Amino acid sequence: MFSEEKLSILVNSAKFDVSCSSSGSNRKNSGGIGNAHYSGICHSFTQDGRCISLLKILLSNDCVYDCAYCVNRRSNGIKRATATPDEICSLVIGFYKRNYIEGLFLSSAIVKSPNWTMEQLYLTVKKLRVEYKFNGYIHVKGIPSADKTLIEETGKYADRMSFNIELPSERSLKLLAPQKNKTAIIEPMKMLSADKYFITPERRRSDFLPAGQTTQMIIGASPESDSHILKLSEYMYSNYKMKRVYYSSYIPTNFENTLLPVTAAPKIREHRLYQADWLLRFYGFTADEITEDNGNLNLEYDPKCAWALKHLELFPVEINSAPYEMLVRVPGIGIRCASRIREARKFCKLDFTDLIRMRVVLKRAKHFITCGGRFMGIESEKKVKNLLICAESVDSAEQLSMFGETEAAVSALFGEL
Repeated sequence: MFSEEKLSILVNSAKFDVSCSSSGSNRKNSGGIGNAHYSGICHSFTQDGRCISLLKILLSNDCVYDCAYCVNRRSNGIKRATATPDEICSLVIGFYKRNYIEGLFLSSAIVKSPNWTMEQLYLTVKKLRVEYKFNGYIHVKGIPSADKTLIEETGKYADRMSFNIELPSERSLKLLAPQKNKTAIIEPMKMLSADKYFITPERRRSDFLPAGQTTQMIIGASPESDSHILKLSEYMYSNYKMKRVYYSSYIPTNFENTLLPVTAAPKIREHRLYQADWLLRFYGFTADEITEDNGNLNLEYDPKCAWALKHLELFPVEINSAPYEMLVRVPGIGIRCASRIREARKFCKLDFTDLIRMRVVLKRAKHFITCGGRFMGIESEKKVKNLLICAESVDSAEQLSMFGETEAAVSALFGEL
């Protein structure tokens, strides 16, 4: 049975694995209702938009590797704990019956060897599915260098699996994690994207990782530019059928290694990378288009605004005639709004009032569009830049409405830029 100390060690050690939207707090139940204790409860979102609660935990934090950036590295003097598959299963079922969770995110440090660790992960998810008849969501972090048969067998019971690339270049991996190598991480990704696991190129077989695979990169621990990071993400989306690439801002846990920064990476950089990633996946942008001449993203405003300001010769575009591919590149017009515009203009000529009804973010869009030849924006590039920077700071300070479909709320929920 889990002691509270072991549970605390394993869930706190899992907080650097970014695969969920939020992590648990340390608020205990003091006689009321609900519980946000440090039991590793976090949240993720299904493809249809449902928010689900997951238990986020490591099988073990007793690692034989000594990756310089990792809090669980062998040389770090922290408390260690290892759970058995039966202990994890008992914990998951207990939490599920109490309605704390709907699924599990299971990761692990490398204990003894990659194969031994992967086998324990496999036994855990198999027990949950076969012995405990658990049909909730399970995400397993795979172990690079583990036997392919173990990985494949685990994929039959998990909904999603991730092999974390961690550092964006092979050079940085050699410097900061010499026991890991690029090939050992990439090969399982290739295997999980093989055609035999798919019914169609877009749809997986329901009996093998139906939620696909993801990966994670640490941002700011090594000197790679945003351009390098996004090109790598672009490559993985194209070649490994990746569902998501997660970006995790570097947090210092090792002040003895001179190769590592002593300060945390700015959160705004992580935020901009997620915005750029959204443009790669849904808006038809390429990595080369999004970044600045110095290879990094503009931190003052979002990547779509930055692209539009670099290509003012393409604007303004006429809402009533511009192709869909150009509409989605207008700041303030997202995928849904562009689709609404394309459909509505078949029946009537649109004006700015119609765009407001369609939830177009006019404080951004008006500088880049015309409606029936009418322009409502500002022509001065410098003034437009200042207005976009101000709009960004106001948006980030605004509390989102839970019930009203405000422009900011819709933009945040659907990732529209």
